[in-house]
Amino acid sequence: MAMIEILVIVAAAAVSVLGAVLFLAHAFKDYRAPLCNTDSPFSFLFNGNVLVHSTPGSLELVQHDDDATDWSMLRDGVLARFPEFPIEPPNTAGETIDIDPFDPKDDGILRIQSFGEHARVELVRTSHEELSQSSHELHTANAKFERLERICEASPYPIWQTDKSGDVVWSNDAYAQLSEKVLEQKDGSDGRRSILDLQPTDNTTRRARASVALKDLQTPSWYDVTATPQPDGVIHHATNIDAVIRAEIAQRNFVQTLAKTFAQLSIGLAIFDRNGQLALFNPALVDLSGLPAVFLSTRPDLLTFFDRLRDNRVMPEPKNYSSWRQEIANVIKAATNGTYQETWSLDSGQTFRVSGRPHPDGAVAFLLEDISAEVSLTRNFRAELELGQSLLDTFQDGLVVFSSAGILTFCNRSYCEFWGVDPEATFVDISINDSVKTWSAECQPNPAWGDIREFVMKIGDRATWDTWIERKNGVKIFVTVAPIASGATVVRFDSRAPLDKSALDEHEKVHE
Repeated sequence: MAMIEILVIVAAAAVSVLGAVLFLAHAFKDYRAPLCNTDSPFSFLFNGNVLVHSTPGSLELVQHDDDATDWSMLRDGVLARFPEFPIEPPNTAGETIDIDPFDPKDDGILRIQSFGEHARVELVRTSHEELSQSSHELHTANAKFERLERICEASPYPIWQTDKSGDVVWSNDAYAQLSEKVLEQKDGSDGRRSILDLQPTDNTTRRARASVALKDLQTPSWYDVTATPQPDGVIHHATNIDAVIRAEIAQRNFVQTLAKTFAQLSIGLAIFDRNGQLALFNPALVDLSGLPAVFLSTRPDLLTFFDRLRDNRVMPEPKNYSSWRQEIANVIKAATNGTYQETWSLDSGQTFRVSGRPHPDGAVAFLLEDISAEVSLTRNFRAELELGQSLLDTFQDGLVVFSSAGILTFCNRSYCEFWGVDPEATFVDISINDSVKTWSAECQPNPAWGDIREFVMKIGDRATWDTWIERKNGVKIFVTVAPIASGATVVRFDSRAPLDKSALDEHEKVHE
């Protein structure tokens, strides 16, 4: 091979190798540039979110999980000192971000530099103070302490700590304001002592209510205090519960008012809770059921309660005792649905109305009412009505009564037979207009029908009057219209009255 050709090949190879070396050097420079700064004891290199390099001792400063080596790990470790640390690394090449610390007295700055896909995070200083791991740990601890102190001071609830002798060694603003109000009421009091003393007797957390007297309140102010033992004393947290106390007092007063009201009721009341146990009863229940108050005070369940009622013969004896429990279960179920209501007729002659009503939270109430007098009155009234009806049915004259509103309320058997009607067979009310139509259809035309209609509907003073009418078969009927009690009117039809020609002529002249 010619020497010239050899020289050309060697020169070309040298140029190619030189180009490759320069390219790799440039690329390696871009990658290693973030690793070159080892002056900071706190330096990390990330490729995206993945940690690829850190200076010795850096990971120990952020108190990380051994398996966590990503951006979120670093953020969790520095967030207490640098709360504005970004959630994601920057993705703009050449960008530099300086993050200020939480504590204004801290002169450290956390700097984030972006190199394409890589980002370097390092701690730098603006003063001449030397960087060290202990310095970072101290500033982180100070930032956490200041943040916790701000949280405690901003809390609207009193927080304080006492030593083993009970003296207050630290407190927040809410406790200081409360203590100042309390000490105004106690001349010569030692402000070092806790105003809401709650010292645990052992090493367990204790919680109790405590009250303090304030100058601007007529009643004490109540707090729910929690005391947590610590090696150097006790930490106290207090929450104002004045609203809870007022609600409890209002509830207690309301329950007392209900109890007094129930005590005056003549109806027996038994309320069972969601577990089926007697929760409340009134004296009337004792009187009506005959159950001893001592027994009711033991809070029997529903089945025991009904068993004792049956034993006292206060409820009807079941026909089939084997199905007694099932019947009681059906009673309880019906009461829970609000559909239970029965009338118990006892062998003693008493009659009870028993009702079951559901109450909130699964409770159920039973009402026991003695309606013996009401039932007796109803029976007597019904017997009197039947007697009166039987008496009027013996009259041969047709009698019909209309109320002040013109509604037919009563008639005897003769009236029904006379006019061929049965008011009991219809479901609608029969008015005076309906009756006049029935009468006039069976009789000769007569202006008396309009007079009767107006008389029945008239309000005010009225006087009895009579007239003659004639049926189409020629039978003359003597009609008497008279007012009775409560504005009602009675109309009497008599076909057996002797015909008085003068009275008939006089009546016809009046209408002419």
